[in-house]
Formats: sequence, C-alpha cells, structure tokens
Amino acid sequence: MLDAVSDCGIEVDGRLFALNSYENRVYRVGTTQGAPLVAKFYRARRWSDEQIVEEHDFARELAARDLAVAVPLAFDGGTLQRHGEFRFALFPWLGGRGVELETAADLALLGRTIGRLHAVGAVRRFRTRVALTPARLGVEAREAVLDSGLVPAEIESRYAEVAADLIDAVYREWDSVGAVASIRLHGDCHPGNLLWGEHGPVFVDLDDCMAGPAVQDLWMLLPGGNDARGAWEALAGGYGEFADFDYRELRLVEPLRALRMIHHTAWLAHRWDDPAFPRAFPWFGERRYWERHILDLLEQRAAIDEPPLLAV
Repeated sequence: MLDAVSDCGIEVDGRLFALNSYENRVYRVGTTQGAPLVAKFYRARRWSDEQIVEEHDFARELAARDLAVAVPLAFDGGTLQRHGEFRFALFPWLGGRGVELETAADLALLGRTIGRLHAVGAVRRFRTRVALTPARLGVEAREAVLDSGLVPAEIESRYAEVAADLIDAVYREWDSVGAVASIRLHGDCHPGNLLWGEHGPVFVDLDDCMAGPAVQDLWMLLPGGNDARGAWEALAGGYGEFADFDYRELRLVEPLRALRMIHHTAWLAHRWDDPAFPRAFPWFGERRYWERHILDLLEQRAAIDEPPLLAV
C-alpha cells in the first residue's frame, strides 16, 4: 500500500493507520510533506472503473460549488489509480469531529448543506451509477439472502414469506406516491458518514452515491420517535433555502427504512467470506439474529401501514 502511494510521487514516512471501513480498505498515510493523505483501495468487482470515476467527478463538481467534500487527487490527469491489480484513490486528510445534531441550528445548517448538494445533483444525471429502486434494494437483496445459505433452514421459509410481504408493501406505497424526481444523491447520508468542521458538515465519502428521491439523503439524519417532527422542521427549513422538496416523498421514509433493513442483511451475507465481517459482526451467524431480524421486518411492515410520522 505504501508502494502504491509512493508510485504517485508521494514521499511517505512509513506511517499507515487503518480507518473504519468495511466495504473498501481505507488508510491514513503519513507523508514527509506534512499533512497525511487518505488512501482508499476499492473492493474488487464492486464498482466499474466508469462508476468510480463518476463518483470522483461528482465530488469535484460539488467542491467547485464550495461544498466541503473529500475530492480525490489527480495524477497525470486521472483520479483513479492502479497498483498491480488494485485500484485506489488518494484524498486530502479532512479534519473534523463526529456529527452531533443537538440543536435546531445544527439541523438547519445540515439541511442547507444537503439542499446545496441536491441543487448540484439535479443539474444532470448519472450515466453509470446505480439507482435506488425497490427491485435492487428489496427483491434482489432478498434473493441474495436466500441464496447465501446463512438463514437457518428451519426459519428460511418464514424469512422468505415475511420479507416478500414487506417488499410488496413497499411497492404499493411507492406506487401510491407516484413519480418523483430522481436526482444524484450522496446515497448513504447518516451521521457516521459525515464530519463536522469549522464551518459545518463535511462529506467524507461518496462511495454509495446513486440516483434516487431527495428524501433518501434526509431521513437517516432524523432521531426516532416524537423527536423526529421537530428535527424535520429544522432540517427541512434549511433544505428549502436551496432546493425544493416534494413533500409526497415523506411517505417513502418507512419504505426506504424497510429496504435498508433488507439490503443491510444481504450486504452482510454477501460479504460473509471476507474475514473482516465475522470478526466485526459475530452475531450475524447466530440463529437469534435471524429470529430478531424477522421480528424487525414484521414491525416495519406494520410501520408502513401507519400514517407517516412526518406528514404535513
């Protein structure tokens, strides 16, 4: 890895610190020039070269509009680098603290920042990045779980039935909302994927950028329960200063939560042969996880039938 960075003309000082990332391998690399860099080695066969470059181009486009986002460094005009069979990119080290959305002012500032991101995202379409659809995150994810062989045999049919019923409910709600705009999104916008810098939010990773409804970048930032409405008012108030929000999309919050639950389990199942995953998620291989997961899917099925908490 140090050789890969060195081949880009960077003089490294031998320090290599692994950062928290499961999908790719990400490291802070010390340099003799002072500031460290972040080296992101992409998981093989996940994204095509074109999809990675499109992610990089989106980051550069956002930065050109003065948004605080990690932008890959270019060498010989390109941002996607190769070392042997590995693909990687180098980013500047961005300082900041973890996001703690404790005040309405913090939420409003975050809303304004996402509104600015979406204003840029709506300008043009992705050419090669994936889209957020119930088919990809629901139907295909359920099939991947069933094909994994990880569901205990005695409850496999129950999982299949419950997940299918939940996906059907997602489709019905999705269809009832009607056509909504599909724009370029961050895609995985939750507090763990953000930093808070001197001037507010910093987007450190666009690895999951995709096309989809604007609410996808908003709902994961809200607290649960009765606190969600007040938080939403602050977040949406800031957002509306820079981008229009289609309030029909609020009916997609619980369907999106359902898809995330199903897809997350499929992600764990798909990556289970990566040694990092059993170490990090040892409970995933236990029967009680699957029993609890089925109960969670049933509860989410009921939540979809409830009136939207954030309905206006």
